[in-house]
Amino acid sequence: MADQIVTRFAPSPTGYLHIGGARTALFNWLYAKHTGGKMLLRIEDTDRARSTEAAVAALIDGLNWLGLAWDGEPVSQFGRVKRHQEVVAEMLARGTAYKCYCTPQELDEMREKARAEGRPPRYDGRWRDRDASEAPAGVAPAIRLRAPLDGETVIEDQVQGRVVFPNKDLDDLVLLRSDGVPTYMLAVVVDDHDMGVTHIIRGDDHLTNAARQKLIYQAMDWDVPVMAHIPLIHGPDGAKLSKRHGALGAEAYRAMGYLPAAMRNYLARLGWSHGDDEIMSTEQMIEWFGLEAIGKSPSRFDFKKLENLNGHYMRATPDAELLAHWKACLAHVEGGASVLDWMAGPGNADKVLAALPGLKERAKTLVELTDSASYLWRQRPLDVEEKAAALLDADGKAILAGLLPLLSADAEWSLTSTETIVKAYAEAQGLKLGKVAQPLRAALTGRSTSPGIYDVLVVLGKDEALGRIADQAA
Repeated sequence: MADQIVTRFAPSPTGYLHIGGARTALFNWLYAKHTGGKMLLRIEDTDRARSTEAAVAALIDGLNWLGLAWDGEPVSQFGRVKRHQEVVAEMLARGTAYKCYCTPQELDEMREKARAEGRPPRYDGRWRDRDASEAPAGVAPAIRLRAPLDGETVIEDQVQGRVVFPNKDLDDLVLLRSDGVPTYMLAVVVDDHDMGVTHIIRGDDHLTNAARQKLIYQAMDWDVPVMAHIPLIHGPDGAKLSKRHGALGAEAYRAMGYLPAAMRNYLARLGWSHGDDEIMSTEQMIEWFGLEAIGKSPSRFDFKKLENLNGHYMRATPDAELLAHWKACLAHVEGGASVLDWMAGPGNADKVLAALPGLKERAKTLVELTDSASYLWRQRPLDVEEKAAALLDADGKAILAGLLPLLSADAEWSLTSTETIVKAYAEAQGLKLGKVAQPLRAALTGRSTSPGIYDVLVVLGKDEALGRIADQAA
């Protein structure tokens, strides 16, 4: 085995990086980082109908957004077909593979007979030991693995433990189809061997593939990588993860306003743990990660937990960094382009940065942040929500009219000065502070809830704030 640990992430390009794939990529990445090794990226694009450039770009975009950088250039499985065919030719020469001239009709009959007899449908090996002279004229053969007929194949899995497969259940699988196209089983083994992969970390839906792939390694006298098959992610109800549970692409989570660091933390905790630690920095995850701490049971996806974790990360992220993530989110949501245009206007980025400390305390996602920050770029006169409109009754308008000249006279326009004026006015009128602040909030934001009212006054700036109050005053 090589000195350096090499892992790989090998997705099929289906149009996006789904959440299970993202966790698999993360585990491979963390293990490579933890051991000082490398993580390689291979695109399993042999299905030409599905493997478009756009689908590959979406996968790479998802990995980049999550911050999971691979080593070297991505490898295209389809681009290695000649190499796969070379290996099969070598297996034929070794006698560990053979030519099979069965017609599709014969294979169908084999399956039907097995079903009728209550057996699993297996190839019956009819061409395994026949002489080449019996080959029918003009028929291109498929190439099959000459698998052992008895004994067992054992996978010493780092997560599942010792898994034993009777060889009688592993038939002579096809390595090369009659049209010369390699099968997935063959291509995966050849690519992993040639790429120097030492550790295969993937979903446990590949566990039966592991036994068949081990037979191919042995047929070529190649080292078999260490295997770790991770339980799949289920929904909160314990059922297989579906779109309603959160089986969405990475780009959907970006558009929903989640931060990459929060996603990494949340996905790491789906099936792996370090004591009772829930919140971990990426550096801590790299330091602590090990295959031995991956659980054997499926983990359950929980949006509420992800949301709460994301809220923590939003509060903990420095404002300038959070703004960069926010802009990345806005670039992928409906209506986000107009907000980005506004942010690019003179002085507006400064307004946003000034507002962020108050905004991020209340928001759990960047989408919520956008919603609560919308008072910054809304045009006068504001559309006022129903709840806020109720606060702008005759009494509310009278309060605004009383405040307007006092605030207009404020030359300082700071958190302290505006707070002093509003509190003094409430006291002078014999009103509770909330009775004054509520119509003021409604006039400034068009809403009944917002960040702290003095923050709003200062961030909007004196002219804009006074204009909005005047629009609603009696």
